[in-house]
Amino acid sequence: MSEFSKSVPQSKLPVHVAIIMDGNGRWAKERGISRLEGHRRGVTNVRSMVEVCARIDISYLTLFAFSSENWRRPRQEVQWLMQLLSGALEREVQELHSNDIRVNFIGDLSGLSNAIQRKIENAIELTAENSKLHLTIALNYGGRWDMAEACRKIVQMALNDELNLDELSSGSIRQCLSTANIPDPDLFIRTGGEKRMSNFMLWQLAYTELYFTDVHWPDFDENELMQALQSYASRVRRFGGIVAEFE
Repeated sequence: MSEFSKSVPQSKLPVHVAIIMDGNGRWAKERGISRLEGHRRGVTNVRSMVEVCARIDISYLTLFAFSSENWRRPRQEVQWLMQLLSGALEREVQELHSNDIRVNFIGDLSGLSNAIQRKIENAIELTAENSKLHLTIALNYGGRWDMAEACRKIVQMALNDELNLDELSSGSIRQCLSTANIPDPDLFIRTGGEKRMSNFMLWQLAYTELYFTDVHWPDFDENELMQALQSYASRVRRFGGIVAEFE
């Protein structure tokens, strides 16, 4: 029996975990090395976290890799991040496919280079039939962008007589979001000490359990994930209702 199964029964695990991978730059600064090296170590940790989640049967993992606001960072850092992304797509996708992991991307991908867009398309196509873990990477993504795009789709559907606005519901809005084909996150984790959502999956996180840690992303390992999962397993999710033991 694994340490995970001893401490967190399978029935208590979240189906979908979403993570803001924060703290790469501060991790590097504490060690007197460049921010660029911090980001490189952060990418390395993505592989470790995907492996752990697949092993313990987390069904969905969403990682916030690059926000729509990250373009404001120094040009050299943005270029380095794009190079890291391009390299990771070249190195990792075949192994992800071999391990039955499906890869998807959300965000305004038109803002990325043509070369990266082609690699993303190839990754999606190659892994489309996989089912062990559904890995979603948020790139050039923002929660407000996601909702604005949903509004555009709804307006267009109404203009095309495909939707009666009198019948508009939260469900129909959800189906127009970039995450329409995956369940909302059960557990949200943010590393690096910040305690805010930073425009990430604003609609989808409405009833998600939140977990914040001061540990920077490159140091967020299997034991740190176990602590987050233990915290999640100890909570009672009522979704606005009443659970029998609290009546």
